[in-house]
Amino acid sequence: MKAIKIGIMPQQQIRSRVLAIARGEIKPRPSEPKIWFTSMKSLAEVLSDDNRALLKVIRDTNPDSVSSLAAATGRSPGNLSRTLKTMSHYGIVELRREKRLVRPIANATEFQIVTA
Repeated sequence: MKAIKIGIMPQQQIRSRVLAIARGEIKPRPSEPKIWFTSMKSLAEVLSDDNRALLKVIRDTNPDSVSSLAAATGRSPGNLSRTLKTMSHYGIVELRREKRLVRPIANATEFQIVTA
């Protein structure tokens, strides 16, 4: 599994960068981060030790649903669901709907952090 590159930049700079990309003034290089956080604190909340361990459990067990992941980790389904939604917002986890179940898929378990 390839490492995801994560950038840390103040909100205003992220907004300016996104608008410049939309206007065509900047063309992002493939080596640039795809995921941006506004502070090291917000990154640490999303990629806490518990959440990185959760990603490894997802990678190793390949659960077929959030319920089976909850059983494997001992976490409550509600708490786990909120955590997974936050991680999916950043593209770290994919929540794939299959029939009546939601299957969590870890997009990465390794990260490279770049500050701007």
